[in-house]
Amino acid sequence: MKENLATAMRHILKFEGGYVDHPLDPGGATNKGITKATLERFRGRPVSKAEVRALGDREVAEIYRRFYWDQIHGDRLPSGLDLAVFDCAVNQGVGRAKTYLVLAAKLQRKGLTLAKLLTTLRNSDQRAILLEFMALRMRHYGLLRRLFPTFGLGWSRRLMATLAAALALQGAGPKSTRSNT
Repeated sequence: MKENLATAMRHILKFEGGYVDHPLDPGGATNKGITKATLERFRGRPVSKAEVRALGDREVAEIYRRFYWDQIHGDRLPSGLDLAVFDCAVNQGVGRAKTYLVLAAKLQRKGLTLAKLLTTLRNSDQRAILLEFMALRMRHYGLLRRLFPTFGLGWSRRLMATLAAALALQGAGPKSTRSNT
């Protein structure tokens, strides 16, 4: 839902803090969740790690809106699912987020239109779809055997906090989205 974008961005930024350049992270140099490659795509030119480190909040918000929220049609998704799918898009990729949403809704991708997906989401048990969506995300994390020992606990915490926040937006579950990471 359109009114959830600010809430969703605040949630994302709890987990996508400052500048990092972990040698095992395939994203490389990242600031506030924005990788060097994403910043280059946004600016339309190569950027340095120093430019990634200096990334400002306005540009971050625009990148998140344009490259993630708009790509998953966040304004049109039901409340709660919008946050969960957005978080997945940022952390696990837009394509994976879209695929998991379709799978969680028990639909086939072939011939699927956005209108049919949105109708199905609105007319289905959104809590059940959310839980299935999050299970698909966790399964994917578990398959990243080489990276899980380093990043798995953080991913798991993020997933549980995202689930709690999404349930709160759906009106079911704890109201706090505070992170203890």
